Amino acid sequence: MSKTYPDAASALDGLLFDGMTICAGGFGLCGIPERLIDAIEASGVKDLTIASNNAGIDGVGLGKLLRTRQVRKMISSYVGENKEFERQYLAGELEVEFCPQGTLAERMRAGGAGIPGFYTRTGVGTLVAEGKELKEFDGETYVLERGIRADLSIIKGWKADESGNLVFRKTARNFNAPAATAANICVAEVEEIVPLGSLDPDSIHLPGIYVKRMVLGAPYDKQIEFRTTRKREAA
Repeated sequence: MSKTYPDAASALDGLLFDGMTICAGGFGLCGIPERLIDAIEASGVKDLTIASNNAGIDGVGLGKLLRTRQVRKMISSYVGENKEFERQYLAGELEVEFCPQGTLAERMRAGGAGIPGFYTRTGVGTLVAEGKELKEFDGETYVLERGIRADLSIIKGWKADESGNLVFRKTARNFNAPAATAANICVAEVEEIVPLGSLDPDSIHLPGIYVKRMVLGAPYDKQIEFRTTRKREAA
């Protein structure tokens, strides 16, 4: 049975419901599942909890879902480039669970590996550890962090074969791989789908068994999160 769907809306058909939890891949604006986010926005589903490194920027990526007030809670490590995120949080309109970046990646990986929780030194003695269990190992204090399990993961891949084996490109690999494993069902959008057997097995980053549905998202416009320029020097 083919895993490839004609568009993002059909790839998400029957999977969305109010109050669900979604793991979203991407790092800044790199490797974000743009087409799937657009389809979620168009669906009107609301009261979402989204676990993602960040929430894009205003009006781009997950920032679109913040703009339409479809998100109830964000589990994130970085919010610096999104003014609407900041505004909603400070106004008490958005629940935010801040999580150190490496801890967030490990919480997703742990959830995907069937590990309900783990201890880490990161965050001990800070607000991150408030209300969480602390335990000593070899004279050092560690904080208990829970693995993340979601109803749905949405990810972006570079290349995929027809069975869903995925290759990520550079920085896009950071959160897409752990996010893919942390949910009951994973939907991937990719830039290119190649015939089965075209990918070197040793180069595959995510086995196709994790990917239940796929959509071809290309072509894409390159988004720049923070543009820095300087004046051209005179010849």
